[in-house]
Amino acid sequence: MKKTTDAIRFETRVPIGEVMKRNPTMIDIEATVAKAAKVMCQEGVGSVIILEHNKPIGIVTEEDINCKVVAKDLKPSKVHVNEIMSTPLITVSVDKTSGDAAHMMVKHKVRRLPVVDEHNKVIGIVTVRDLLTVSTELNDLLEDLIEINREEIIEQGMCDRCSQMSDDLKRVDGVMVCPHCRDEDSIT
Repeated sequence: MKKTTDAIRFETRVPIGEVMKRNPTMIDIEATVAKAAKVMCQEGVGSVIILEHNKPIGIVTEEDINCKVVAKDLKPSKVHVNEIMSTPLITVSVDKTSGDAAHMMVKHKVRRLPVVDEHNKVIGIVTVRDLLTVSTELNDLLEDLIEINREEIIEQGMCDRCSQMSDDLKRVDGVMVCPHCRDEDSIT
């Protein structure tokens, strides 16, 4: 159980700057939802950051469009993004970690966080998917490292070195060996 805790602690220390996507998609506050949707499709993203006088003030997501426009049978070309955006914009500083971002997402019940620099300028965006990707990659790496360094005891089997049956095989350098062969390895 300790190794799992260590793995989780390791994952959360990844700097947000290494996880985020740079140059997030942004659109002016005067834009319509139709234009926002078109830009999101062209960019292959699930959200746009809303700018007012080049300052980020909100965000519109696919969910906002679905729930606040489509579900209400409103015409996207007649609704402006400022009418459906989430505001104030919840951001995370680039000097924070992926763990900090995950905690903020849970606290504020959001799935995307714009990343800001020391001047509060948006320089990226991090999503739940980004955090899960890093988490999965690190877990796979840790599993490989654990497997490489683990000694397994098997009740019964054949020694990979001497081909003798044994009830005390252990993995040494990726090979299952009996106590006799392990003793020979320690002598040499």
